[in-house]
Formats: sequence, C-alpha cells, structure tokens
Amino acid sequence: MAKQDRAVRTRTALIESAAALFDSEGYELASLSTISERAGVSSGALHFHFTSKAALAEAVGQAAVQRLEGITRPQVDDALQALIDVTHALVRALDDDVVLRAGFGLSDSIERVRVAAGLRDKWQGWVEDSLGQADREGALASEGAAQDAATALVAVTAGLETLGRQDEWWLSHAPLTRFWQLILPRLAEPSRLDVLVASGSKGGAPGL
Repeated sequence: MAKQDRAVRTRTALIESAAALFDSEGYELASLSTISERAGVSSGALHFHFTSKAALAEAVGQAAVQRLEGITRPQVDDALQALIDVTHALVRALDDDVVLRAGFGLSDSIERVRVAAGLRDKWQGWVEDSLGQADREGALASEGAAQDAATALVAVTAGLETLGRQDEWWLSHAPLTRFWQLILPRLAEPSRLDVLVASGSKGGAPGL
C-alpha cells in the first residue's frame, strides 16, 4: 500500500510539474529533464510512469478534464444562476489551478493531446446544455437566446483565459461580473432579473 501511495504521489508530482512548465514555457520548450527535476524525481521514475512527453501531456489533459467536471457540478437548481456561478468558478480556477490552465493551453495541440483537445468542446457543450435547460425552465427572454448566449459566453471565457495569461486582473471577479450585468437584461426573462446574481450566488459553486 505504501508503495502504491508513493507511486500515486510521484505521478501527481510529475503531472503538476509538467502542467506548470507547459503553462509557463509552452509544450515545445518544456523538457522532460526539467519536469522531473522540478518534481523532485529521477528521470527513470518519470519514464516509468510516462513513456513520452506527449503521454505526460495527455495525463495533464485528463487531469484538467477532471477538474473541469468538478467545477461544472452546479450547487443550485436554477439553471441560469448555476451557469453564472460556474463561470465564476471556472475563471477563478483558471487563475489558481495551473493544471486546468495548462489543459486549456494544450487544447490547441490536437495532434498530440487527444483528451485536452476536447476540453474546450466539453466546456462549450456544458454551457449549451445549461442554457437549453434554462430555456426549458422559462428563464430566457426570447426564442434563440440560448444559442446566441452560448456563443458569446464561450468566446468571453476563452478571451478571459487568454488575457489572464498577461494580466491577472482579467481572471478576477470584476470582468466576468460586468459581462453578466451587461448580458442578463437581454438574456433573462424580465421577471427573473431581480433574483439573478451577476457576481455569483453564495454557495452556488465551489469557492463562491
């Protein structure tokens, strides 16, 4: 059991080390020797767990998918408020969680990282499903609003992710709150506007 625990810790350390280097240096420049050194393990231990840099990147992608799945478990029944809450949780995690951030960064390397390549698609699919549920609940102002809002929201979160790599302010609470304040009067059924919280409802998502 102790040996298994040690193997799990080593694998986790390598994934986190790789994520940090992929995030800061990019996939191409990150070397396996630097990854193993940063993780505090030998080169042999790295190759025992991962046969190549692509396999290690795949593991980072899988870990990022798991983190995203955790974030997209809403804590409130109202689909539109849950969407607001989860977007705030995602943006906060992009600031705090290097594995998630690296996973989104790797999602552009489709030929190398199959799981990570689906990360943006998973996010888009969840957004579309949530807005579809909000539409069925009668929470949206007009027919067709769900698809338009999904397009805008996926673009905005991708933009915040990209801008946040240069300036952490973009991954703070304010920009996303301002976006929701702008879009909700056009998106939500008017009677819902007084109950929706653009800044995220307390307890509505992990960390809010």
